[in-house]
Amino acid sequence: MTSVVIAAHDEASVIGRCLDALLSDAQPDELDITVVPNGCSDATAAIASSRPVRVVDIDQANKPAALNAGDEVAVGFPRLYLDADMMVTADDVRLLVEALSPSEQPVGDAPRARLAAAPRRALDLTGRPWPVRAYFAVSGRLPAFDHALFGRGAIVLSERARQRFDRFPDMVADDLFLDSLFSDREKVVVEAVVTTVATPFRTRDLVNRLVRVRRGNAAMRRAGDGRRFEVQVRPSDRTSWLRDVVLPDPRLAPAGAVYAVITLLAALLARRSPQDDMTWHRDESTRADVPPPSEPRSTR
Repeated sequence: MTSVVIAAHDEASVIGRCLDALLSDAQPDELDITVVPNGCSDATAAIASSRPVRVVDIDQANKPAALNAGDEVAVGFPRLYLDADMMVTADDVRLLVEALSPSEQPVGDAPRARLAAAPRRALDLTGRPWPVRAYFAVSGRLPAFDHALFGRGAIVLSERARQRFDRFPDMVADDLFLDSLFSDREKVVVEAVVTTVATPFRTRDLVNRLVRVRRGNAAMRRAGDGRRFEVQVRPSDRTSWLRDVVLPDPRLAPAGAVYAVITLLAALLARRSPQDDMTWHRDESTRADVPPPSEPRSTR
């Protein structure tokens, strides 16, 4: 039985559709689903409880704590860690699980020991202002995402993979943590499964998101360097956007300029923000029933 763990903080607007997508074509006893509402002030727990899933409600708004609470009660493997705003079906889960190496195959004997799998990501840029679209025109082509588990909202681990760590560290970059546990040979991106990642509706929302990501990733790297856990965290490649994206395709130069400015601004703001903030922040605009007014779109 495949277990699914969903950490959910104030996700009343999306948790229902997430669970309905999972359950719509699931066979009896195929999926063991645990939703962990954490520090919620909305109806997340009630909506999840109306579906045939396990609900573990905790007071603290803390994603690592929620993932650990879900792990403690989940009963099956492989294990899918799923963001509450992602929509994947049971068939998608089957494809992700099938991409893993057979459990009886010793890792040392596997030509490609696939211990972790993630879907291909698609970026939703509909109605976004031109700076956001320009940023992701470059970001979406970065080779760092080619074999990475992060930034997709769904990660499946085999039982052997889950043995690589005890608990999720008390840090916000949980997907970077999981990605860092495995070599490229041990990870696989399943092209047949696609998760749609909503991009911010406003440029300032994008900058705020990048500040949070950058701060979380930096904290994870500091912890790795300080031996707080035995993980070799992926280093940051700050020139890849130019070397690997813009120079091979000079038509992307205007988008590259936007990417560089937004990235630099986010880096400066990240340095000025509290480095130990564990509050669950996110871009609320992508979860609103009615998206906020967009910035003026270019008519060119």
